[in-house]
Amino acid sequence: MTRDTTLQGVILMLAFCVIAPLLDVGAKLAAEAGVPVGQITTARFVVQAALMLPVMLLMRLPLTLDGKALGYTTLRALLLLVSTYAFVSGIQVMPIADALAIVFVEPFILLILGSFIFGDQVGPRRIAACVVGFCGALLVIQPSLAAFGLVALWPLATAVLFALYMLVTRSISSWMHPVTMQFHTSWTGLLLCLPVMVLADGSGIPSLDPIWPQGWNWLWLFMVGFWAAVSHMCMTYALKFAPSATLAPLHYFEIVTAVILGYLIFDDFPNAMTWAGIAVIVSSGLYIIHRERLAARAKRRAPVTVLPEAL
Repeated sequence: MTRDTTLQGVILMLAFCVIAPLLDVGAKLAAEAGVPVGQITTARFVVQAALMLPVMLLMRLPLTLDGKALGYTTLRALLLLVSTYAFVSGIQVMPIADALAIVFVEPFILLILGSFIFGDQVGPRRIAACVVGFCGALLVIQPSLAAFGLVALWPLATAVLFALYMLVTRSISSWMHPVTMQFHTSWTGLLLCLPVMVLADGSGIPSLDPIWPQGWNWLWLFMVGFWAAVSHMCMTYALKFAPSATLAPLHYFEIVTAVILGYLIFDDFPNAMTWAGIAVIVSSGLYIIHRERLAARAKRRAPVTVLPEAL
């Protein structure tokens, strides 16, 4: 009898939702202390690559890639790098919960891009849910634009870039081990970041010109990479133990953790309009997940047509 591992998957997904905002906390603490956004982004890949290397060795996974895998991994790393940069740029001045709520429009973008790139069928109900979800994002963006200016659009850029990152991940997940994917994305991202940091040294560009971290800043930078590695390992293995349709609704629990941490550490608490936007985004996202489940169930139940053998 095959053992049901759904509970382990649910627990790991909830662990991801609790842990992932800690990486945002570390990034925000470092940014508020004056560490450039580009340096924070680089720190993520430095620490994550260092932590994933012993995991690769213990699991005896390949440390080399062929040309095709390297190309996909480089694209994946580039998208993750720029999306991380965009998000850290946003939370440098915005509350984490507000920025995360805007990023949660990513499933809607993913649905639309999947339709264009992979030819996924998207019905009118799911399109309507996407439109409603974007309206919810506007409820969050509007007061943020008034309070923080155009920086409030950085999380929206993160949502678009992360949706593309997920599409690349989808393309290679069938033939690359998830731990291998994470390790090679980390060191490739590091190789992309380092030349930028070297060229920007002494340039005076505030977001890129690196500084020598002082005191607690070392811990904040380590937190960014450490919690990124741990949270994504939790998600990787959650998807191994339980169906994505079961886990997807749990992802919205991350906003609860973000609100709690934002209030306890930064004294940030979403206003009424932001809460309304969060409610609209989450509701629309849950509806899309529901429709995806129904579509998958109908596909499984569809009768299989058997063609007669040629005479």
